[in-house]
Amino acid sequence: MARIVISEFMDERAVAQLAVAHDVLYDPLLVDDLPRLITEAQTADVLIVRNRTQVRHALLSALGRCKLVGRLGVGLDNIDVAGCEARGMRVIPASGANALSVAEYVITSAMMLLRGAYTSTPAVAAGQWPRVPLSEGRETAGQTLGIIGFGAIGQTTARLAQALGMKVIAFDAMLAADAAVFAQSGVAFAPLDELVARADVVTLHVPLVDGTRGLFHAARIAAMKPGAILINTSRGHIVDLPAVAAALRAGRLGGAAIDVFDVEPLQASDVLQDCPRLLLTPHVSGLSVEANERVSFMIADKILEHLR
Repeated sequence: MARIVISEFMDERAVAQLAVAHDVLYDPLLVDDLPRLITEAQTADVLIVRNRTQVRHALLSALGRCKLVGRLGVGLDNIDVAGCEARGMRVIPASGANALSVAEYVITSAMMLLRGAYTSTPAVAAGQWPRVPLSEGRETAGQTLGIIGFGAIGQTTARLAQALGMKVIAFDAMLAADAAVFAQSGVAFAPLDELVARADVVTLHVPLVDGTRGLFHAARIAAMKPGAILINTSRGHIVDLPAVAAALRAGRLGGAAIDVFDVEPLQASDVLQDCPRLLLTPHVSGLSVEANERVSFMIADKILEHLR
């Protein structure tokens, strides 16, 4: 029987599945009590986390007998993967399990920002009638979607966009221009700078690594097509938010949807307050009832398979 410590929220049916054969400590508030988390980690054979638990430094050192780290999601920037592997620990992400949730978020954000009519409730309820300015929204069909990072999430987003009549181009630093996935998906490869200049909507699906940190700096944002929309559901530190806000206020960008931030929770900021055509959400693009079920059961199944 293995001891499994779960430090963030997980579908309770998946937790129960683990508890049938193993000793499980499930406390979704454990992430906020680092001293206790470190204590519990010392006797853990398995640690299961989401994105807030930082598996590095003191916590990593405390995992003396741990063999498996389950990640309820796909991003691994909160885990010192090399450090885990050096200690004989295998890191298991829930690859692909939340792709549909993120893709739907991207398409919904793109449609809302292109049309521009869905923030008018307070004005209409107050007796205003902003029909003229809100009659200039754009249809989704015929727009060009540029996808940066063409893994499972990028490919799922492409399929949804194509179903709506969007043209889709993509760039992935890990894929050659003639990689089979582009032809198979009906998506045209475009070099990064060309994609940025051509796309009406740019969506980011890349990990946070040295090569992507600061990828969308002020100059790259300025190189986007006038009126284009930027969507970031990948990680903070990839997009320069003050530069996004400046471009929105200047009318250069047509909109932006930001789900991830350099520091989470996001701290109050005058830079983003009352910024036009800006959607901010608290790192929820990959979270839905269905995605949580898929992610939780995928990790539970993989953990049980490795423990057999």
